[in-house]
Amino acid sequence: MTVDHLAHAYIASLPEAKRADLQTLHDRVLARFPDCDLRFLDGKDESGKVVSNPNIGYGTRTLRYAGGKTREFYRVGLSANTTGISVYIMGVDDKAFLAQTFGARLGKASVTGYCIKFKALKDIALDVLDEVIAFGMTDQA
Repeated sequence: MTVDHLAHAYIASLPEAKRADLQTLHDRVLARFPDCDLRFLDGKDESGKVVSNPNIGYGTRTLRYAGGKTREFYRVGLSANTTGISVYIMGVDDKAFLAQTFGARLGKASVTGYCIKFKALKDIALDVLDEVIAFGMTDQA
């Protein structure tokens, strides 16, 4: 299966409300960044154990670990969680940046150092989330 098919199968497997919201976000990211690398993480480790929710990832960045190893990863990720949707912005060094820059304008969302969680798209300012995603797709993040 291609990454695109895996992403669509994942979205299709979700309950209706999350499915519609995640599909909307997926479509918006691809409309704005049509040539970005698309990734899909099934949430399982090397042994097949589930360690996280599945993620759809957009763009590519190199993660550098303390021991010197590197790994290719996504810049922006989308995932359904138990209460709604998570948007991951990878590589933000200043853990207060997202909350300070976008938090007050986002609406009903929880903002951590690299993750924005919300129950449904209707609860947030979609134009502000678009700004966050655009930031995440740049080399500044």
